[in-house]
Order: sequence, then structure tokens, then C-alpha cells
Amino acid sequence: MYKNGLKRVIDFVLSLIGIIVLSPVFLILVIAIKLDSKGPVIFKQKRIAKNKETFNIYKFRTMRIDTPKEMPTHLLDNPDYFITKVGKFLRKTSLDELPQLFNILKGDMAIIGPRPALWNQDDLIAERDKYGANDIRPGLTGWAQINGRDELEIEYKAQLDGYYVDKESFSMDVKCFFGTIVSVFKSDGVLEGGTGTKESVEKE
Repeated sequence: MYKNGLKRVIDFVLSLIGIIVLSPVFLILVIAIKLDSKGPVIFKQKRIAKNKETFNIYKFRTMRIDTPKEMPTHLLDNPDYFITKVGKFLRKTSLDELPQLFNILKGDMAIIGPRPALWNQDDLIAERDKYGANDIRPGLTGWAQINGRDELEIEYKAQLDGYYVDKESFSMDVKCFFGTIVSVFKSDGVLEGGTGTKESVEKE
């Protein structure tokens, strides 16, 4: 029952509440981004949705407008050159992800699930296929995000995503939600300019 309907209801209600409550924060960040660098406030990028369909993910822009398009940050030669001053703060605190509340409201994403891959991240998409992780709605945060995030090699990240698919439930989502709060405050797993080498797959 939870996976087949209740989860979507909870996601819709919580994302709507989040947008309303955090609207002052949205306004402050919009002003900060506009004052810091030229370009749009919102960054759109094509990502992989449920069943490998695509959608445009929303983020607060954290990089210069001359950054190469459709390229993961870890593939840039010098990512620090492209990340703005405000962008560094947004990425460290994960505040750049807040506009995805609108993606959740629309139904593109869930609050908890595998992070949506870039449309051209063939290696990650292929690994997730092995575990059915492309068959569910991607999330704002998930099991991999609280167990290594950017520090994880792609194959181990996909394994963690597969583990979440097997264990998906209300209790698992609650664990991921509160685990994310802790990780954000500690800035765990944030690694700019590369993928990690963390190989252990952590379980409940």
C-alpha cells in the first residue's frame, strides 16, 4: 500500500508544505545568486526518471554560465573555477537542491529514492539496471546519499540504490530522511571534482 499510493500522497503534501514554509529562504537565495553572478537563478538539467524516462530537474544555479553543459561536475578539469562563491555554500549545505521540491510536487521525483542520474551517465544507469534502481521514482535524497554520496564508486552507489529498492518502506524512508539531516549538517560525502573510492556497501 505504501509504495503503490501512500508514498506519493506523503511526498505531495510534504513538498507543498516545504515550499510554503521555506519561501523566505527561497527569496533570500534568489537575491544572493543574482547579486553574486550573471545568469538565471534556476538551473535545469535533463535527468533520468522512473523507467528511464527523462525530466528536467531544478536546482539553484551554483556554477558560471560558461560551464560546459550536460557534464557531471566530477568530469570537469577544474570544477572550482566554475563554481560561484554563493554556489560553494549552496553545494556544501545542499541548499541548491531545494527547487526539487517542485519536481516532487509535479511527480517527477520522490522525497526518498535513488538520486536521478544525468541522461548521459551511461555507466551509472547500466549499473542501476542490475538492481532495478531505474524502475522507481528518483529521490531528493536516498540510501546512497547517507552512506557515502560523492565518495562512492559508481558500482557501489548502484548497489546501495538496489538495496534501497529491496527495502523500500515507510520505515526505510524515515531512516533516510533523518539520516540526510545529519549528513547535511556534517557535510558528509561532499566531494567536488571526482568520484570517490569508498567501496563498502552499508546495510541497515
